Amino acid sequence: MAKFEYNQHPHATTRHQTHPGAKFKAKQASEGTSLGVNDRIGLGITKRVGTMWAAYVFFALTLVSLPAALSSGNLIVIVSWVAQTFLQLVLLPVIIVGQNIQANEAEKRAIATYDDATAILEEAKQIQKHLESQDAILDKLINDLARVEGHVLGKKPATKNPAAKK
Repeated sequence: MAKFEYNQHPHATTRHQTHPGAKFKAKQASEGTSLGVNDRIGLGITKRVGTMWAAYVFFALTLVSLPAALSSGNLIVIVSWVAQTFLQLVLLPVIIVGQNIQANEAEKRAIATYDDATAILEEAKQIQKHLESQDAILDKLINDLARVEGHVLGKKPATKNPAAKK
């Protein structure tokens, strides 16, 4: 009788070691020590510029040159002030803040998806154990049925030769 042999996928055995949340935390912990000087400076500036407080400071800074742009009366100077001064200085930190929020949410979704997949894998393992149990019961029933069928078919009919019994 053919029996199904369950073989766990090799990826499933290493999934706990490669959990994205653990990798993310380990990467964050090691970043401070593995970054070069330029990388640390860039990261520090990005962390400080990517805040709403930086956006407020840059907004105040743009107001310094606003009177000169308006007093020129030149439309090109005013448009240039809006595009090159206001939008670039104020939107830069706002965009960084938004990207940081999106990245954090994406990381949470990735970890949740991974945890869901791990839970589904564990459920599939439970189903596999249940099926193995049912296979054992069905094998027993098949063997019992074959034994009973052998007894029934192996008996000689009682009405075949009644004189032979005497």
